[in-house]
Amino acid sequence: MIDEQLTYKIIGCAYRVSNTLCGGFLEKVYEKALVHELRQAGLRVAQQFPLKIYYDNKATGLVLALLFNFGTSKLQLKRVIL
Repeated sequence: MIDEQLTYKIIGCAYRVSNTLCGGFLEKVYEKALVHELRQAGLRVAQQFPLKIYYDNKATGLVLALLFNFGTSKLQLKRVIL
């Protein structure tokens, strides 16, 4: 699956969680719901996966990241490309 298709699928799952739960829950509730949606969509998911962080150079070394904020009345997302 190419990055654009995968990104589209992940964002769709995040919107399903946001539309179903709305606001007001703890982060862990959204995390578990998103993991459930991603797995239902056929994606392999590692929850709370340990990630090396580099302080002085490129933080994680990842090329693409999706940041979701479920803590507002409307889902906020940001796509970060290295």
